[in-house]
Amino acid sequence: MTTVKLWQLLAGVPLTGEPYSQEMEITSISYDTRTLLPGALFVALPGAKTDGSLYIDEALAKGAAAVVCRRRPQREGVFFTTPDPRRALALLAENWFGHPGREMTLIGVTGTNGKTTTTFLIKEMLEGALKTQVGLIGTIQNMVGERVLPAHRTTPESYEVQQLLREMADSGCTHVVMEVSSHALVQHRVEGLDFSVAAFTNLTQDHLDYHHTMEEYRSAKERLFHQCRRAVLNLDDEAGRWYRERLACPVFTYSENKDQADLTAKGIRLYPGQVEFEAVAREQIQRVFLPIPGGFTIYNALCALSVGLCLGLRLSECAAALRSARGVKGRVEVVPVPTAYTVLIDYAHSPNALENILLTARDFTAGRLICLFGCGGDRDRTKRPIMGGVVKELADLAVVTSDNPRTEDPEDIIRDILAGMEGEGAQIHVEPDRRQAIAWALSQGRPGDVIVLAGKGHETYQEIQGVQYPMDEREIVAQYFSSAPSWERTGNLPAGVV
Repeated sequence: MTTVKLWQLLAGVPLTGEPYSQEMEITSISYDTRTLLPGALFVALPGAKTDGSLYIDEALAKGAAAVVCRRRPQREGVFFTTPDPRRALALLAENWFGHPGREMTLIGVTGTNGKTTTTFLIKEMLEGALKTQVGLIGTIQNMVGERVLPAHRTTPESYEVQQLLREMADSGCTHVVMEVSSHALVQHRVEGLDFSVAAFTNLTQDHLDYHHTMEEYRSAKERLFHQCRRAVLNLDDEAGRWYRERLACPVFTYSENKDQADLTAKGIRLYPGQVEFEAVAREQIQRVFLPIPGGFTIYNALCALSVGLCLGLRLSECAAALRSARGVKGRVEVVPVPTAYTVLIDYAHSPNALENILLTARDFTAGRLICLFGCGGDRDRTKRPIMGGVVKELADLAVVTSDNPRTEDPEDIIRDILAGMEGEGAQIHVEPDRRQAIAWALSQGRPGDVIVLAGKGHETYQEIQGVQYPMDEREIVAQYFSSAPSWERTGNLPAGVV
């Protein structure tokens, strides 16, 4: 069993406490009593629903050697107090795993939309250009080179971040690219890490249930740029321009519209399955081909290319590596169907993301554009009518259903959505049961139509009242076509059917 001296763990951690033996042996670090082992250092984290300090007695009963908490309990034990247990956990974990981030080049990507695709592009670009192994930490999955590990949130808790970094370093990764969420920054999950490059995609309305205002949301993401050596910013985004005026670190900008940016896109051509453009840097120009559709793909590519340039790569090397980039599960994902219409699955769950996917789909929609969507429960309610308005304006047929209702009544969520869908626009069909809603949407498909299933993306579950029920939309679509009448399977209507 690995043990670490208490004094080694406490190095650099802002703690106060009685002069206990610094030679105490610690066997592990834990913030969850359900998995705590004897000899552990227990960190009592504050939470939205409960507080770790309520579990201190249980931790000690299970054999915790010492406790880090905000306030010292009135009982016997080895306690260290700190004003911020989450920050303390991050620094403790970094000490426990031996500062693995220092052994690799770290790249962080933050923003409302585009983080997942951009991180995958950066990973593929670096592996292709440098012939090296790159780790990835993100929403869909974590990766050590080509080995895939499960992911449960965009940015894991700080202990898991350090654990992943140690595994990546030990496996020979030279670089790590990481999605960094605003929640993670506020909760110190990446505290202590030194990012060589931190990149920003965009800022649009999301997570206001947590951050309350767009200003607070913007400031949360700014924290990443205070622990990086160089920042990459989207100059076409208002928040990107706001950051540029305030950051102390060197800044590299990219833009689709502003020639003063360090990297711009010219001669843009959009196709149903790909994008092409001229990437123009200060002293370099290169034609870029990316086999991923959508106007927003241009921004994701520009962000990835900017990171490559900041790391000292040539534009030609970066462009060559991106040429073989693969799409990301749940991002403009084409579902194989035996029909004359197209089915797409996309993770879009914010107003801006919905607008992006619908505008992209419209580019190659010969018939009608059908959008099935919902909104998450226990999350920002103010974006629900806005999302409804976006779909009503951009789609021909809107199917309003459930996303992850969590602890809310799906009917209440749908009412909030419908409040933004009054007036002229798309036809609207309401079906709270998402499985039934998908079947109904597929039954409406005609030759040339595009059906967008928005919101779930890579997720293979639906969360209702704290329980995650299996729900993979790919399987639902396949099941539909295996049981639908032959004319529905082909999308060719029989004579007399309109």
